[in-house]
Amino acid sequence: MARFKIKKDRGGGTINTSSLPDIIFMLLFFFMVTTTMREVSYKVRLNLPEATEIQKLEKKSLVSYIYVGPPLNSRIFGTNTRIQLNDQFAKIDDIQEFVARERQSRPESDRKLITTSLKVDSDTRMGIVTDIKQELRKAGAFKINYSSRKKAQRRSRR
Repeated sequence: MARFKIKKDRGGGTINTSSLPDIIFMLLFFFMVTTTMREVSYKVRLNLPEATEIQKLEKKSLVSYIYVGPPLNSRIFGTNTRIQLNDQFAKIDDIQEFVARERQSRPESDRKLITTSLKVDSDTRMGIVTDIKQELRKAGAFKINYSSRKKAQRRSRR
């Protein structure tokens, strides 16, 4: 009969882990640089209307946002359309003060370039949007942008 030799475990080769911390820090640095933190948490529902002719804003750092729509928590805040400035609900009368604060927070050279972007839910009535535009005019904020999402184009069958 044949005998089988039992091979003893000679021990596997060790993996060199000296460069592992360098790789970890490189990945950490990459994600820290490329990740953007959300600046505002939404308190209103935003189902943006669709549009076909859309242009992207070039300098998003020069944009101030006003959010308009029904509150996400309708049990506490009701179902009426609300205005959100930064992280707080506001009234139409607060818009001029909001514009003034946004101007003061920017450098002097950028203050005339600030664009106010209205992110309005598609079910919102235009009356409140018109009131917001009137307050923006009083505050001297004449550059207004309406945010929307791109309309999906249908493919034609041939």
